[in-house]
Amino acid sequence: MMYIRKIALLAIISCLLFQLSYAQPEGSGKRVKSDSTVYYLNQITVSAARYPEEIMRIPYAVTVLGKEQLKTSRGYGLDEILRTVPGVLAQSRYGSQDVRLTIRGFGARGAGDRSNSGTSRGVKILVDGIPETEPDGRTSFDLIDPNIAENVEVIRSNASALWGNASGGVINISTVPDFSSHFITASETFGSYGLNNFILRTGTPLGQGKLYASFSNVNFQGWRRHSQSTRSLVNIGILTKPDESSALGIFIAGASDVFHIPGPLTKAQFDADPQMANPTYEARDERRFNRLGRIGVSFEDDLSESNSISALAYINPKYLQRSERGTFRDFTRYHTGGNFIFRNAFNPANEIENRFSIGMDEAYQDGAILFYSLSAVNGRGSELRDNKREGANSFGAFLQNEITFFGKLSLTLGGRYDNITYFNENYLAQTNNYQKKSFEKFTPKAGLVYRITPLQSFYANLGGGIEVPAGNETDPAGTYGQDTVYLINPLLEPITSTTFEAGTRHTLPLGGFITSVTYDVAFYHIRIKNDIIPYRGGRFFFTAGRTHRTGVEAGTVLNFFRTLVLQGSISYSINKYDEYKVDSVHYNLSKAGKFADYSGNKTAGVPDIFYNAGITWSPAFLMGIYLNVDFMGVGRYFADDANKTEVPAYNTLNASIGFEDLRVIGSLSLKGRVSINNLTDQKYAASAFVNPDVVGGSPVYLEPGLPRNISTSVSIGFN
Repeated sequence: MMYIRKIALLAIISCLLFQLSYAQPEGSGKRVKSDSTVYYLNQITVSAARYPEEIMRIPYAVTVLGKEQLKTSRGYGLDEILRTVPGVLAQSRYGSQDVRLTIRGFGARGAGDRSNSGTSRGVKILVDGIPETEPDGRTSFDLIDPNIAENVEVIRSNASALWGNASGGVINISTVPDFSSHFITASETFGSYGLNNFILRTGTPLGQGKLYASFSNVNFQGWRRHSQSTRSLVNIGILTKPDESSALGIFIAGASDVFHIPGPLTKAQFDADPQMANPTYEARDERRFNRLGRIGVSFEDDLSESNSISALAYINPKYLQRSERGTFRDFTRYHTGGNFIFRNAFNPANEIENRFSIGMDEAYQDGAILFYSLSAVNGRGSELRDNKREGANSFGAFLQNEITFFGKLSLTLGGRYDNITYFNENYLAQTNNYQKKSFEKFTPKAGLVYRITPLQSFYANLGGGIEVPAGNETDPAGTYGQDTVYLINPLLEPITSTTFEAGTRHTLPLGGFITSVTYDVAFYHIRIKNDIIPYRGGRFFFTAGRTHRTGVEAGTVLNFFRTLVLQGSISYSINKYDEYKVDSVHYNLSKAGKFADYSGNKTAGVPDIFYNAGITWSPAFLMGIYLNVDFMGVGRYFADDANKTEVPAYNTLNASIGFEDLRVIGSLSLKGRVSINNLTDQKYAASAFVNPDVVGGSPVYLEPGLPRNISTSVSIGFN
């Protein structure tokens, strides 16, 4: 009953905040004097909703992070910029850009051998509106640089009715800088364990638009043995207006990324020497060497006062090399796609507004994969072990209509049809050398928003979700030689889900000691069928019959005297298997016909609770100096379906002090920051493999987090 009391407590807090809204001064719903620390939610627009939408009109949970929230992070991994977002658990796997990313439990299986280090599942990620997520639902982090993020939008609700496959949540990262004159900045970050990060950014007005570019190079020796990494990334954007009613964007990015993988440890190894690498991973020099690029073109045109269109086309070539599971692997891939959306807005009657959108998405990925033996120095060996082609195509069509009455009550109805097709061809196989499998699904959604004032709204929604297995998850199990008969696992089906969500968001401009209070509370219940589960460290995947997730998320920001900001977020959820039996034959052929029943157990890989609290002080009399302290905690969770392998809870404390926009001479300015992460030198497991291998009776599952580490950053700019 403890979890019921916790949910009830959060509900009471949200009700008290609701009552405060009626105690505010008369007229406080009107726009008041601008303040950089006050978040006017009705002024924030969210493009990840597939059309620019005021956040107060969106019928699901959304968080928007601006430059103020991003400035105190070390900027290496997504975990650093997402740690304050309710419902989002982002865990650094060994201190570099590789993270385990989960939103309301979606993506939790993304840790293990077959889950491919450097990628995530279940969450769609966009950069400047261009999908980084591949057609099968995998997302790699190679082209994502948090250092150049200007704005981050996070849809925490299931967004399959808008974005289709693998949209348990959506993260949209904008790298477009806001400037009106020429600028150039250069920054250098030095830190513990060989961290060195150089970034060069520049931009110039270009007629009615702008041209901007950045280059970054980051090197990290790593704390754990065999965890060194290096990445170079270039990002270029051109925004222009061909005429008064249209806008054109060209986005170019490229990266070269090398990272070594230290691997998981047993509990005994973790206790004795968390700095060690997994002996097998180190002996095989498990690593990734990824070279990839992206070119995207977007176009928008206001055809009339009521009608507009937008279109996007992109191509994302990749050449990936890796030492993995005793083989050397070459991947040559190209990922291409685009979308087209038509929008219409009109007023059918006085005090009634209607907005309609219809669109389609297309994404295709194909390429050759070569598996070789490992050489004596863990390079490409001389024996070709596999030669195959893997591809996927994803097509989706959606429509949505929003009708608003009296500027307060909005009803949104929509739906999306998706068709995802896999194809797999093996050039070494003599028979069954080509297989194809398709999944299709229509996903509906309905949402309701009531805006009490321009600064407060309540919302509720009911909708479906779909997530097909990622490409490498479709490999058949070796049981009874299935992997010699099938190229695509015949037992896997897509995850389908139904989500009910209700919440509120509110800003109270108070004045006086407390300048403003902003809060966001969301309750959700998700019913899931065919949850995809990794077996034996991710060697193969099957599905659990039915699961459910019920939770509450809350986030708040309090501003004191416009100089002190207190921020906090908490997420609590109950995640359980309702119907789930495992055929023991997949672990031991002698146990054919015997089943392990995990119904009622907690879902592996998902903690019940995680939270964050922070305080930032930036007094006006200190001319741009700020101090930030934040505290983060993650509750214990199980790494296996049997609920016998536990990942311990942990808390970390971080602090930073910095200054910004210190004018030196004329247009020359300086910025600087010193950060200390894990201030108390907490020993903890930052991530874990789900349903891991058991070696010598001990599960190999823990990925230790960084101990205390320091970074110093200096930036010089000319504007």
